[in-house]
Amino acid sequence: MTAERSLIVAAKEFSDLFTSRRFLLIFALYLIIAIIGMAQGIERYDDALASYNKAMQAADEYRDLQELGAWWLEMPGKPTILYVFSSMTGTTMTLGALLAIAAGFDLVTREKETRSLKTLLAHPVYRDEVIVGKALGGAAALGVVVGLALALITAVLLVLSIVPTAGEVVAIGVIGFASLLYLLAFFALALALSVVTKESGHAVIYGLALFFAIAFLLPTFGTVLGDAVAGDPPQRPEMPVTVDGRPVDEAVWMAYEEECRQHTREMEEYRGRRQVVTDTVNLFSPITSYYAVVWPVADPSGMPPEDAAGQIWRGVAALVVFSSVFFAVAYGKFMRMDIR
Repeated sequence: MTAERSLIVAAKEFSDLFTSRRFLLIFALYLIIAIIGMAQGIERYDDALASYNKAMQAADEYRDLQELGAWWLEMPGKPTILYVFSSMTGTTMTLGALLAIAAGFDLVTREKETRSLKTLLAHPVYRDEVIVGKALGGAAALGVVVGLALALITAVLLVLSIVPTAGEVVAIGVIGFASLLYLLAFFALALALSVVTKESGHAVIYGLALFFAIAFLLPTFGTVLGDAVAGDPPQRPEMPVTVDGRPVDEAVWMAYEEECRQHTREMEEYRGRRQVVTDTVNLFSPITSYYAVVWPVADPSGMPPEDAAGQIWRGVAALVVFSSVFFAVAYGKFMRMDIR
């Protein structure tokens, strides 16, 4: 395999996607809804900023009390412009996934249906160069989609004199990177279906069915399976008889308190077993992994930094593994495909 021939195939696929009415239509809808979400996010940011300014003015009036240690007069946190970009994530989860499926479901089936795949392989190009080139072309197109969406939102913010801080720029970059990984996950799924199925219609139907199954059925299945594996939750011990709020027997009450502590430990173990099963099932859901990456970045106050970093890395790893598995399926099947 040579990189030059793979890049030639990638350039062709990239050009075909951006001249496809289907792809451009979904892309336009994606941008329109992203802009609507951006407007709502800017409104939320303005409201939060107005509340912050009022709180700061009130804090200035009572600064003397703050210096004396008045805990109820803590300084409020400044709102972040990530409110604006968090709205983009919802659009990416739905229309972004559909756009990725639209980019990949007929990359191979189209060639089989028009019988151009045999002609393509008659040229001095190897099979691995074809499938890698198609994957690179689709990935580049989705990268342009994410880049344009982020650039458009950032440009509007700068026009409105809303300038992100250095930390917010890094967070925006992480959101963009996670969004691209998320789109690549469903693109790899669609590419694998395009290789496995014989017709484009079947590939798109299977792709949409799997998307809705991953989006709606898989989380429910994870919860049900977690409950089944963890078993029945431990029962809380029965409170002993009291008179006027006081225990009748002190020894019985002490035993009850020990049972309560034991029940708390058992509940923690029960929740842990249940969570392990649920998290394992959710590893097969790019939606859950994408949310696990984006949520700590868009709302950094939601969890401690060390927990957020661990969750982000796990989400990124899950997205990479999901894409790699389905690309490997597409690659292996294409290399052994009987082309007549």
